[in-house]
Parts: sequence; C-alpha cells; structure tokens
Amino acid sequence: MTKHFFGDTAVLTGRCLRHITRSPDTIITTTIMPIAFLLLFVYVFGGAIKHGSGTYVTYLLPGILLITIASGISYTAFRLFTDMQGGIFERFQSMPIARSSVLWSHVLTSLVANLISLVVVAGVAVGMGFRSGAGALAWLAVAGILILFTLALTWLAVIPGLTAKSVDGASAFSYPLIFLPFISSAFVPTATMPGPVRAFADNQPVTSIVNTIRDLLAQQPVSTSIWTALAWCAGILIVAYALATATYHRKIA
Repeated sequence: MTKHFFGDTAVLTGRCLRHITRSPDTIITTTIMPIAFLLLFVYVFGGAIKHGSGTYVTYLLPGILLITIASGISYTAFRLFTDMQGGIFERFQSMPIARSSVLWSHVLTSLVANLISLVVVAGVAVGMGFRSGAGALAWLAVAGILILFTLALTWLAVIPGLTAKSVDGASAFSYPLIFLPFISSAFVPTATMPGPVRAFADNQPVTSIVNTIRDLLAQQPVSTSIWTALAWCAGILIVAYALATATYHRKIA
C-alpha cells in the first residue's frame, strides 16, 4: 500500500509539474510582488529606516522570503479549485489510485514551485548587495525552516482550494498571509511600534521565523525564537493537514 501511494504521488506530481512548465508565468507572477517590495523598501524607504547594523537588504530578505511563500501558495488553492471544477477529482476516484496522493501531488508541486521562486528572489537580493558568511549548517537550517513554513501554508491553502465557490475566493485567502509580515519584525524592529501593535507583532508567527532566519544568516547566536518558530510552523502544519484531509474526505465521500 505504501509503495502504491508513493508511486501514485510521483505520477500525479509529475502531472502537476508539467502544468507549471507549460505555464512559467505562474512562477514569474509569484516572484514579481516580492521583488517589487524588495526594490521599493531597499531603494526608497531603506535610507529612512533604522534597523541596526548591516545593510537593509540583508535585514529585509527573511521577511521577503516569507512573502514569496505566502504569494506562491495562492496558486495551490487555484490549481486545486480548477481540478475540482473540471471534474478531475471524480475521474481520479474511478481509478485504482491512492486517494491521498491527489492532495500530496499538489502539495509537493507547491513546494517545488516555491523553492524555485525563493531562489530567484534570493538571487535578486544578492544582486542588490545581500551577503552572508553563514556556513552550510546554517543554510540548511534556513532551508529547513522555509520548507516547513511552505508545507504549513500549502496545507492551509488546500482548504479554500477544496471549498471555495469561485476562483477569486480560492486565492483571496492568501492576501492576509502576504501582509502579515508587515506587522512583524520583517521590515522594522518591533521596538519602534506602538504598544498594542508591538504586542501583536512580537507574538505572531512571522516575527519568530524572521528573527531566527536573520540570526542564522548573520552568524549570530540563535535565541529561543527558533523553538517558537518551529512550534508555530509545526502547529500550523498539523492543524492545516488535519482540516485539509477531513475536508477532502467529505468532498469525495
């Protein structure tokens, strides 16, 4: 049964990835907004923002990477909605394949597409002056956190992808996630914010994730924020996975 699941997931993931290769504008569109934010904040607002030592692009990049992921997962919801409306799910149900492989193929496709987008955005940041002396282990830790965050948000995107009534409804849920980094430590230190706003910023998931990535890239000792970041990512992933699979089973029942 396990071999059956992995084989079916690989085949269906290949199908989803072919859709992306035939429509590369998906990744291009995903990266345009984060790159625009990167250019805007570094070259327009960066000189007026007090962020501590180092270049502002280096300070800013972790938050921009999270925005890239939040932007990319909207396409997961869109692709799922399209499959639901096109009757593809009903066709798959009539075939001898593992039912869960249908969802996992979309999730793995989202992971691949988002990793490509992250590399593109990071490449632009390097061209703008981003530098890091972090070692291999630190980079692996950063990659692990970004992958975990991508999986958490992707499973979250599966829910509106399965339940939305329109294309706009399927992708609109990602908008609050895209703007969540603006009320965090991604762009400015939270110490500069008014009391209630700072309280929210300090205790929402993006701040701990951004601070952890920033410390790793800056070769600074990682504080307890790494455990908070991992707890947020794991918690969102577990809850989103449970809700997504329950929703899926109701839809195909």
